[in-house]
Amino acid sequence: MDFTTPADIQALLADLDQFIEDEITPLERENDNIRFFDHRREHSRTDWDRDGWPNAEWEALLGEMRRRADAAGFLRYHLPAEFGGSDGTNLGMAFIREHLAARGLGLHNDLQNESSIVGNFPTVLMMQLYGTDAQQAEWIPAMLEGRAGIGFGLTEPLHGSDATWMETNAYRDGDEWVINGAKRWNTGMHRATHDFVFARTSGDLGDAEGITCFIVPVETPGFSVEFMWWTFNMPTDHAEVTLDDVRVPDTARLGDEGRGLAVAQTFVHENRIRQAASSLGAAQYCIDESVKYARERAPFGKPLSQNQAIQWPLAEMHTDAEMIRQLVRKTAWEMDQGTDPLLISDKVAMCNYRANRLVCDAADQAIQTHGGLGYSRHLPFEHIYRHHRRYRITEGAEEIQIRRVAQFLFGFSGPRKESLGTSFASRFNSVQKGAPASWLD
Repeated sequence: MDFTTPADIQALLADLDQFIEDEITPLERENDNIRFFDHRREHSRTDWDRDGWPNAEWEALLGEMRRRADAAGFLRYHLPAEFGGSDGTNLGMAFIREHLAARGLGLHNDLQNESSIVGNFPTVLMMQLYGTDAQQAEWIPAMLEGRAGIGFGLTEPLHGSDATWMETNAYRDGDEWVINGAKRWNTGMHRATHDFVFARTSGDLGDAEGITCFIVPVETPGFSVEFMWWTFNMPTDHAEVTLDDVRVPDTARLGDEGRGLAVAQTFVHENRIRQAASSLGAAQYCIDESVKYARERAPFGKPLSQNQAIQWPLAEMHTDAEMIRQLVRKTAWEMDQGTDPLLISDKVAMCNYRANRLVCDAADQAIQTHGGLGYSRHLPFEHIYRHHRRYRITEGAEEIQIRRVAQFLFGFSGPRKESLGTSFASRFNSVQKGAPASWLD
């Protein structure tokens, strides 16, 4: 395997850096826009009197950044050419996300809401794969041009990772569907015109089949945004939503009836590998800034960098970063080769949970290394920690990720299942007549 950065990606990263210097950094610094990134960032971004929603000026700045990035040909990099993209690869996105995050806080790649000069468009790709021709013609241009925003409503007040147990339900009434239920952490509702709502339309609680995805206009009678959840990292875009006899036509259904979980999970791997790369880049930034500070700071007459108490934790994190980097890139490369996602699901999980842990540890160590200054909001480490801490829960909690690795390791799923199978359970049950094997899972 060639471990060098592909030439086209090297050129793209150089072009991105030049674009940031020419277009994005000047925009970040004009009209006191720097208030959104310096010690005033949380207050400037948040409309405290509007339930913690993002400030309108902050949203407008992000919109201008995306407009410029789109005009320069970067925003849609990973989208298919038919949608104005460059048919970007997973490997390319891994390099890009790490590179941009490693530059530190800035308008080029904001952490709080993942707005970046190289965008991530899972809803567009969901529409491409599962939308009808009419839906694609209507929604894809609207989403890319910013005329429509679609939220994502999967999690519920009583059900998170156990999505198959969701209680939101829908039933047919002629040519319409009637939806009842509630959604929690409904993402993107601060600017959504519509919401992807997942509801059980058949089957029993716990069944993977029988869940359907609907495109619900937020202005539909019975659709209510009750409040926005205030979070560790403000502002918030996560709403509590209730649906009370919400009616939508059958044309609002995305994908096949009863196959909604396949729609929801379409880009789990792509999103997780990119998010892992972003966490890796932010972790490397924290490590590099700590090393720089330790070489400059000289308490008691000698640089901090000479103290093993400073050297060792940073050296270990730097080592972890290098190992995670190679796994992220290898896994992204395998995805680009057309490898069945089910065969490398454990590798994606490894990348995700280890990168998310690393960035939290690196931000914490950066705070410690920088002392009182690190604890202040005049440096970005508290912001990095508060943002990335969420990813040890969202995108699949790290316990879920580790469980996925264990499933592959012990042969309960994945390529080792046939060879390892349930041989022990079978032997055990042959001795313990009638004893159930389910407890072994």
